[in-house]
Amino acid sequence: MTISGFTMVRNATKLYYPIKQAISSILPICDEFVVALGDCDPDDNTLKEIQSIGSDKIRIIHTVWDLDKYPRGTEHAHQTDIAKAACKGDWLFYVQSDEVVHEDDLPRIRLRCEELLQDTSVEGILFKYRHFWGDYDHYITSHAWYANEIRIIRNDKDIHSWESAQSFRRIPEFDGVHYREKKGTFKLKVARVDAHIYHYGWVRPPHYMQKKRKAFATIHSGKTSAEEYFRQQEEEFDFGNLDQLTVYQDSHPAVMQERIRLFNWADQLERRRFRQPVVRHKHELLKYRILTFIEQNFLGGRQIMCFKNYRLVSR
Repeated sequence: MTISGFTMVRNATKLYYPIKQAISSILPICDEFVVALGDCDPDDNTLKEIQSIGSDKIRIIHTVWDLDKYPRGTEHAHQTDIAKAACKGDWLFYVQSDEVVHEDDLPRIRLRCEELLQDTSVEGILFKYRHFWGDYDHYITSHAWYANEIRIIRNDKDIHSWESAQSFRRIPEFDGVHYREKKGTFKLKVARVDAHIYHYGWVRPPHYMQKKRKAFATIHSGKTSAEEYFRQQEEEFDFGNLDQLTVYQDSHPAVMQERIRLFNWADQLERRRFRQPVVRHKHELLKYRILTFIEQNFLGGRQIMCFKNYRLVSR
C-alpha cells in the first residue's frame, strides 16, 4: 500500500498559513507529497518555506491561477485537482495549507488505510475536526462549523475536488471547469478514522487575519467587490470574546510548537474582549448557540439539520 500526500497553495507566508507544518505533519506516512504551488507575489516566500522541509518526497508543480476561468472559489478546487492528478499512491491524503495532523494519530491513520484498502466500496476516509479560533488555547464547538470532512480518497480519476475545495465528489466525465455543479455528481461513500484535523485557519495576528479574508474574498467575489467591502472594514479582524469558546487542554502537533512560541497577539485579543462587536460571528448567533447546546448536551455532539457532503458507511 502506498499513500500520496497532496495540497495546493499560494502566498502562504505573506498570509500566515502554516504550510510547512501542514506538509511535515503527514509526511512520515506518505510515500510522496505533491504540491500545486500557485504564482505567488514577489514578497512571498512559500517556495523557500516548502524547500526548507528538506525532503526528497516532495514534488512541486508550479501553476498559474486563473480567477476568470475559475470564479467563486473554484480555482481552489482546480488547483487541488492539479495536485491530485499527479499523485501515484493507492490512497491520497489531502491537507490544506492551514490543516495539521497530530503525530499521535499517524499510526491509526495508516492502519485504517490498510484495513480499507481492499474494500473498494469505501471511496474516502472521514476525519474529525478541531477549529482553533484566535489563539492556540480556544477552539469552536458549534453547529455553525463542520465537524467532519473527507481528507483521504482513493486514487480514482473520477473523484474530484468540489466547490471551493472543502471536500470531494465523484464526477464522471467531468469537464474540468464546473466545480460547483451538483447535477451528475455523487457523494463519496466514506468510513471514519479516529483522528483529527487541527484547523488553524483562524489563528493569525488580527491584521494578517484581515489580509487573508480579503484575499479569500477576492478569489470568491472578484477584486473590485473585495476592495469595496474591505474599504469599510477595520484593518484588524475582531475575533470577539474568546471566553465563550471551548478551552483546549491537550497537546498540539509537535510540528506546531515553534509556531506556537511565536504567538504574540494576546494583548490585541484582550483589548477587544468585552467590546461590543460590530458584527457577530456565525457561531455567536443565538440560533446556532441553541442548536449547539442541544447537540452537545442531548445528542452526544451529533449535529442535526446540517449538510453533509458524504455517505457514511459502517466499516
